[in-house]
Amino acid sequence: MRIQEIDFLKAVLIILMISFHLVYFEQLHPYAKQVVYTFHMPGFLLLSGFLMNIGKPWPKFLRTMMWLAIPYIIMESGYTVMASVLPINEHIDRLTAAVFLDKLLLHPLGPYWYLHTMVVCGLTYYAVFRLVPLKDLSRFILLAFLYYVYARWAGIVALGNAGYFLAGAVVQRSGLPFLSVFQPSALAIVAFALLAACPQLLDAASVGGILIVYMVFSSCLFVFPYVRGRLRSLFLFIGRNTLPLFLFSPLFTILCKQLVPYVAFDPTGLLFLLVALTVCTAGSLGVAYLMDVCRVSPLFFGRERVVSAGRRDGDGDTAKFQSC
Repeated sequence: MRIQEIDFLKAVLIILMISFHLVYFEQLHPYAKQVVYTFHMPGFLLLSGFLMNIGKPWPKFLRTMMWLAIPYIIMESGYTVMASVLPINEHIDRLTAAVFLDKLLLHPLGPYWYLHTMVVCGLTYYAVFRLVPLKDLSRFILLAFLYYVYARWAGIVALGNAGYFLAGAVVQRSGLPFLSVFQPSALAIVAFALLAACPQLLDAASVGGILIVYMVFSSCLFVFPYVRGRLRSLFLFIGRNTLPLFLFSPLFTILCKQLVPYVAFDPTGLLFLLVALTVCTAGSLGVAYLMDVCRVSPLFFGRERVVSAGRRDGDGDTAKFQSC
């Protein structure tokens, strides 16, 4: 069974991710972007570690990883090529085969690094816990060391990102319910506001960043019971479908630049945000729906349908697509 509170958290995080990938909006609110970047992807990685199911037989687990790697390879390849053509922030002046392979295998561009990190951390997590005959504490120490090697010596993941994935895995292996570890609290909203007001704390890999991630989770869980009716249904639907939003929204955030001249009269950028979020969300889900209808999803995602309307994933695998 899906945990509705996790779907709500994922919906909040993906909405914030899309919002601050809109260049016009992020330029109007640079400090808010800094605050959001402190917790939104660390939050996703923590949830990914928590939801990663290493209890599966290795053929099924490798299949899960493969169907995360395939969308990553396709989208990261397209993004890298696009970065060599369009004048985006991560523009590549000269795209060669070596540069392309470096971006694809080692140092991803754009938002797709998340899937790369998930596959690298997930495969290592599975290998350590299924192949190494040690107790869990020793396995986690070994896993942390390997992540350190990946980050400091190989440079293929960021140490802080791997640390959040590891934290989620620790919570999962502890056997404690998610809502016992991350408890709702009204005071967490106040704590988050105080922490967010200190620029020196806006580093996801710092103690301040860790506290901010926890307070955001606790604040959202406090708010969740008050989100009811159609609004709750909308958030839960978005939370169940974060993978297509994550994959396809960058295509629409670029297109939304064309909206700027029509909404520039609003100095806050909130009108632009409302319209652009609608375009990005509807567009991304529309692409996924067309892939389902045209039966492309099995080739891209490894499943018949990627757009999830119900409480359970189509194959009952909570880790595979809840984790994005």
